[in-house]
Amino acid sequence: MKRRNINLLGGLSLVVLCVVFASCSPQYHTSTNYNIETECMGVELDGSQTVKAWGKGKDRDDAVEQARKNAVRDVIFKGISKGNNECNFKPLIVEVQAAEKYEDYFFKFFADGGKYADFVSDADESLFPKITKDRRGQGSEVHYGVIIRVLRQKLKQQLKQDNILK
Repeated sequence: MKRRNINLLGGLSLVVLCVVFASCSPQYHTSTNYNIETECMGVELDGSQTVKAWGKGKDRDDAVEQARKNAVRDVIFKGISKGNNECNFKPLIVEVQAAEKYEDYFFKFFADGGKYADFVSDADESLFPKITKDRRGQGSEVHYGVIIRVLRQKLKQQLKQDNILK
């Protein structure tokens, strides 16, 4: 009888250990919060840059609009470092914390229907959809990659005219 209790206890502890180890296995998540960097596709003779930028939103139009904003923002503040090395890696504004310093200007600039749209050309536009489901259950989120042209020289002139660039 004693031996049977030991076997039962050993079997029960083995089951408990298996359950504990199974619950500790790593969880794999989709990268819905991963930001894909804007990449250079080429440079035109007028100084504009053809880039592939990504945006996410509740629908296609929202995601494409966000991708356009991301492309202009990257040209202004980050420079384009991925993709074809023809693009100008240096951002238009190299001043440290310029986004915070000129916060009011850039809030208006990047608002829906703001000035940023004047510096994006749809001449090279094409779309790359990627639809993902939000893991928090708040609906679906759409990701689009857009190939567009950013009018870098025109943007630089506007920032000088608005006294953002010296």
